[in-house]
Amino acid sequence: MSEQRVGIGFDAHRFAEGRPLVLGGVRMEHPRGLEGWSDADALLHAIADAILGAAALGDIGRHFPPDDVAWRDADSREILEAAVALVSRDGWSVENVDATVLAEAPRIGPHSDAMRAAIAAACRIEEGRVSVKATTMEGMGFVGREEGIAAMAVALLTRGESR
Repeated sequence: MSEQRVGIGFDAHRFAEGRPLVLGGVRMEHPRGLEGWSDADALLHAIADAILGAAALGDIGRHFPPDDVAWRDADSREILEAAVALVSRDGWSVENVDATVLAEAPRIGPHSDAMRAAIAAACRIEEGRVSVKATTMEGMGFVGREEGIAAMAVALLTRGESR
């Protein structure tokens, strides 16, 4: 019999001039990128937090601190891959990921298939086990004022029986 655990992740980054916008491992056309120590991919950070949380291993700040030069301008796919490797050491496998991006712009839909592929590869699962959705905040809050982007994610891990 297998053991299952669910984790929830959330991340948000403000927009910054002079940086590329990267979400879900995909570089997108937008006049501003996100501010952060790594590439500031809020979607992948939320997913990494969900995965680490499901295994009770803390959050990405614990494992990939924002003052660690090794992660300066890092591709967040490397952070997600490292989070998956950490939970794998304890026998956990990622079963599926469901994530939502909160943004007024850019539109996420045209990029969701590429995001799903990048996330699936980093999590070592099939694309059919990854969902990426988006919503606006209807002009409310920091997202609605287009000051930044947020993302939330849920991940299911199993340990025991193989898939």
